[in-house]
Order: sequence, then C-alpha cells, then structure tokens
Amino acid sequence: MTDHPPSFPRQRVLSGMRPTGALHLGHYHGALKNWVRLQAAYDCFFFVADWHALTTHYQHREGLEQSVYDMVVDWLAAGIDPAQATLFIQSRMPEHAELFTLLAMSTPSSWLERMPSYKDLVAENRELATYGFLGYPLLQAADILIYKAAFVPVGEDQAPHVEVTREVARRFNHLYRQQAAPLFPEPQALLTETSRLPGLDGRKMSKTHGNAIAMRDAPEVVAEKVRTMQTDPQRVRRGDPGEPERCPVWALHKVYADSDTRAWVESGCRSAGIGCLDCKQPLIEAIHDEQAPWRERADELLADPKKVHWIVEVGTERARAVARKTLREVRGAMGIDY
Repeated sequence: MTDHPPSFPRQRVLSGMRPTGALHLGHYHGALKNWVRLQAAYDCFFFVADWHALTTHYQHREGLEQSVYDMVVDWLAAGIDPAQATLFIQSRMPEHAELFTLLAMSTPSSWLERMPSYKDLVAENRELATYGFLGYPLLQAADILIYKAAFVPVGEDQAPHVEVTREVARRFNHLYRQQAAPLFPEPQALLTETSRLPGLDGRKMSKTHGNAIAMRDAPEVVAEKVRTMQTDPQRVRRGDPGEPERCPVWALHKVYADSDTRAWVESGCRSAGIGCLDCKQPLIEAIHDEQAPWRERADELLADPKKVHWIVEVGTERARAVARKTLREVRGAMGIDY
C-alpha cells in the first residue's frame, strides 16, 4: 500500500479590473499575462470591478454592460480558464457591500483621506469629492478580505491600497479577537513584472491617450498603427544614426523581440544601417503572432454570447458561496449573528 502525501488547499489570489471594454496590449502585459500564470498555482478569483468604475464615472453608465462582457471575452481569449479560476461581477455580489459597511464602522476616516490617489484626483476634479470615491480603498479591502486572499497582484500605484487592506484586517482582528486564529489574513501585494507598456507615442498605453493597440485589433490595423508610430525625433532622415533609447518602438522591442532581434535593431539604428520601417517589421510580426490565438478564441466566444454569460453566472455563484461563509464569521465575531 502506497502512502500518498496530504493535499493542502491552494493559497488564494484576488484581483479585479474596471470594465473599460475591449482591452489593449498594456492590459495584457500589465496584468492578464500574470493572471494566466497565477491561475495554475493559486486559487484565483478575478472580478469585474464595476462598482469601482462608478466611483469615478458615476455619471457615465451608457455602454457599461457591453464593456463588462467585452472585457470578460478578452480575459478568456488571453487564456483565463474558468475551470481553474473563478470569474465574477462585483455588483452581482451584495456581500461585498455588506462587508464594506461593517468594516466602515471601525475604519478611521483618516486612513482613507491620506490616500495619494484620493488627494491628487480630488484636487484636479472636485466632482470626485464623493463618499464613494473616498471609500474606494475600503471597498477594495472588502473585495479582498471577503475571500481571505493571501495575495493581490497589483501595479506599484495600487500597492498603497493593499497596505490599507492589511491595516483594516489588522484592526478588525484586534477589535474582534477570537480564541482561534485571526479571522482575516493580511494579504501581500504581488507586483506585476511589466506594469507599464509604452503606447504608440511613448506614453503609457491608454485608451484615454488614444495610443493603444487593442488585443483584438485586426492584423492590418496593427500594422498601420506600428508603422505610424513615433520614432527617435533626432533621426530625421534615413541616413541619420539613431538612439534606440529615445524611440518608443525600442521600448516595445524590449517586450516582444528576442535577443538576436534586439541586437540587430540596436546596431542597425545606431549605424543607420536599417530604416525605421525595417525596425518596425519584426515588431509587427511578433504582435500578430501573439494576437492570433486571442482572436481565434474571441471569435468562438462572440459567436456564442450565452456561453460567456454562463461562465460569469457560474463564477458568481461560486464566489457567493465563499463570501457568505466569511460574512457569517464576521457577523459572529461582531456579535450580530442573531
């Protein structure tokens, strides 16, 4: 008889995205690529953060539903597997709102007012001085803690929000001590490897900047966008030597090109041995190769939208079972489980 090693539950990861519609390459390399890798090693919960979208865009509800499902299609096309990861929509989970309310009873308002994102954005736009936007980090804490996530994959700009979540968990555990282990674990931030993919103009890739390549852009669209990208401003003529570090195209080569191609680009640019269109061609081909399986999977999903809705429905019910269990424990710890 063979002894089998005991099986242990996988640690949980929680992350979400605001529903901005179809995603671009920056979303993939900044988050999705990491999600695809994490789902094989962790118990992953990925959610559509539509309530969070309303904290800054509460007046713009047009097209929100379409944006939600366009984004989910891109998640699935990129390789998120609903058999491995739990996908759900935040606003379908009133349990998040209840935990947010219960945590708000003991969270000092000064913790939220000190957040850099709150102070900076309110200074730019007074219409953001709402309770919802002030409470954004606490709602985010509820999103994380209700699943007792051990890790939260984020960019560097979101790391302070994870720290607030840790403080909220620590305070709750202190106020409502139990004889057993603390109710909430303190989650750790997992910083993404590529948090800033450059856009067509060298700035961070963004729909707002109009400099993005969509994950599902047609090949001819990608080729046109890359061919018209800005290059080294000091390389005016074909025979002028260039400097790759001044060129937005080079920043994309760092992501897409192998070492031989990068060496060819560096040498050819600095010696004027190649032109800018020569430099861009292998980049176009690399992006085409990356996008091909995404477009194929997305076409299958778009031809059967009920399948996408069903994946979200199943994920939401799975998430709800976990969230309700945590809420029962929270109510018990606070003495309101009557």
